[in-house]
Amino acid sequence: MAATDTGYIDHPLLTSSFIERRRYQLELAGTAQNAHTLVCLPTGLGKTTVSLLVTATRVQSTGGKAVLLAPTKPLVQQHAEFYRNALSIPDENIIVFTGEVRPDDREDIWADAQVVIATPQVIENDLIGNRISLSTVTHLTFDECHRATGDYAYVYIAERYHSDASAPLVTAMSASPGGDKESILTVCNNLGVSTVSVMTEDDADVSDYTYNTEVEWERIELPNEVLKIRDALNDVITDRLQDLKSIGVANTTQPDLSQSQLNQIRSKLQRLIDADNSDGYQGMSVHAEVMKLRRAVELIETQSVESARQYFERQRNAARSSGASKASQRLIAEPKVRESMRLARSFDGIHPKFSRARILLAQTLGIEGGDRVIVFTESRDTAEALTQFLGKSFEVHKFVGQGDKEGSEGMTQREQQETLDAFRDGEYEVLISTSVAEEGLDIPEVDLVLFFEPVPTAIRSIQRKGRTGRQTEGRVVVLLAEDTRDEAFFWISRRREQEMEDELQALKDVAGEIESELDPSQPELTNFAMETNSGEQSSQVDPIGQAGLPEFDPSSANKQSSNEAGSITPETSADDSAEVVIDQRELNASVAKTLSKQSEITTRLETLAVADYVLSDRVAVERKSVSDFLDTLLGAERSLFEQVGELTRAYARPLVIIEGEGLYEERDVHPEAIRGALSSLIVDFGISILEARDEADTAALLQTIAVREQTKRDRTVSTHGEKSKKTLSEQQEYVVSAIGDVGPVTATALLEQFESVEAVMTASEEELQTVDGVGTVTAERIREVVGSRYRWSG
Repeated sequence: MAATDTGYIDHPLLTSSFIERRRYQLELAGTAQNAHTLVCLPTGLGKTTVSLLVTATRVQSTGGKAVLLAPTKPLVQQHAEFYRNALSIPDENIIVFTGEVRPDDREDIWADAQVVIATPQVIENDLIGNRISLSTVTHLTFDECHRATGDYAYVYIAERYHSDASAPLVTAMSASPGGDKESILTVCNNLGVSTVSVMTEDDADVSDYTYNTEVEWERIELPNEVLKIRDALNDVITDRLQDLKSIGVANTTQPDLSQSQLNQIRSKLQRLIDADNSDGYQGMSVHAEVMKLRRAVELIETQSVESARQYFERQRNAARSSGASKASQRLIAEPKVRESMRLARSFDGIHPKFSRARILLAQTLGIEGGDRVIVFTESRDTAEALTQFLGKSFEVHKFVGQGDKEGSEGMTQREQQETLDAFRDGEYEVLISTSVAEEGLDIPEVDLVLFFEPVPTAIRSIQRKGRTGRQTEGRVVVLLAEDTRDEAFFWISRRREQEMEDELQALKDVAGEIESELDPSQPELTNFAMETNSGEQSSQVDPIGQAGLPEFDPSSANKQSSNEAGSITPETSADDSAEVVIDQRELNASVAKTLSKQSEITTRLETLAVADYVLSDRVAVERKSVSDFLDTLLGAERSLFEQVGELTRAYARPLVIIEGEGLYEERDVHPEAIRGALSSLIVDFGISILEARDEADTAALLQTIAVREQTKRDRTVSTHGEKSKKTLSEQQEYVVSAIGDVGPVTATALLEQFESVEAVMTASEEELQTVDGVGTVTAERIREVVGSRYRWSG
């Protein structure tokens, strides 16, 4: 790879005169091609270009395919467009994987792709479902890698990649990898990173491409009409906190208590619930009400009256729906809340933040002759209201995520991409955006970034500030409502942003120290280090500026030697493994992930009509957490007995796994009811019940049974079951149990009394009610099913 006289990078897999030569990018790429590397670079300075350079080198020299993961669909589409423009690889070999591509189609096109750009959830699901393999992936990039914590899909994919790939190489990218050393170490260990490479705006070569983005804070005074709505809601919060204080879980009634204080109250309430104290259940409902009220106050203070009005409307609809929580019902019934709702509906003034936003846009786009402005707001309702308000004076378009669970209208992936393209092409001047645009989306340089409210999280704030100052100097203005939660967010934001800047500099200073604390078991990549003319390995900066990137003979592009160092090996089959078929709805648990990582197991995802897991043609499993099991007894979920009835009809060896501890302590359910349910499952349905401590224990049980069934018993997997032929009595019980869903126990009682299916069918309601377990409703239902005229509904 070499620099041309025109200042562009020349490589057989790169489009000619497309990638500008920047020394800092080449230096970072030089490091990243030789080790699993965390690349830290300020927003807007080309982290993706660094990954692209490594991908070009790896695909040419080592073969295989490259995968780039990004957290959102718009970001995936943007990366795909950049890669197709920058790489000389045919467009059809650079593919996009998102949930909008059918699983069967993804499986078919994966094998032929050279570059795959995808959301992590899709890759995770396809790995669990055994639709794809990472064995031939030679470069894997994690964009916005600070997400690689907890159960996020990045963590599982990284583990599978290091385990499955023949020649793995990881590049992790972020402008803000974490707020402290421990957070960064967690991300690095979760992704298998062994090297940290950092550039800041203070580095000489980087500073040539950055501009001043000082933050201006503008204080806004709220009018009395808005304060009146807020104060009425705060009065209700005070009343509810008094209730919580009376049971000893709160020590203040001030409505401006912090989120950490609310979290402490919740923890105390949970301890009461664990002790089966009824105050805990009532208090948790009051706590939920306080959280809803605080959200309403926050919207009124920091967003707009319109966003609060929309929020109230959704709460009212929720309170009227079936299964509404007591917290929602009490909230809407409270007189002061109803008065606040009335005031919000009747408010016809302009929130001062709206007025100030219009003035700032007029100054930027009119007086100063600017071209583009982006306005960020936390609320989708506020984004809609701002779009309507500012649209009277400017060319405005909103940019929001997809629809949410509360029913707010969102944008499809296609609409998002079209909106960004139009904004980039200058079709409108103002983009009103929610947080969907924060992480890495290449929104073009703007003259003004306007925050409608302070952003308390350092990562999000830095990502947003990166939207300006990419090519020219721009302003960043934050609107702050005085004497509101904005004030608290202001100080939090100031502190955390400074901490992040200090942390990035500190990370640069102690990168070697962090590397020494990373997992030493990560594989060495000496095979991929470049060689100098003397044959010595080196990753030093080339004095001309091609830092750490080897040069290749263009004629060797796309060639691969089968015995070269670091070359990939063919995928191996897993014919000797046992297969577990997993219902798609089980992906929320970790059981499927755990099974998919076992060498003895091959996993397959399907939407199963019966069971959660199928282990052979005769063994299928329903998994129930303790909470799920108790929910089915209380009627909150689909009937447990209905589920196991279907299970026993399809499989000869049905199992129920009850997962977790505290079966008799978790809920206020009488122990005899629980024992009765367990007895019925065993005696009436012939179900075997197994206990598991947790999800890991469940996975171990499933693996043991699957291996035993398929390798030792030589049985195959069938999602339709292979139950042995029923006896005559079993067939009679089956027919009667299906009438009006009476179930097997009542069916047996009916047959014992009437002695035949025909006699049951012809019995009157009065005769039916003489049988134990048959009441008026059941008798009426049986007669309705048996005696009603059939009407075809096809």
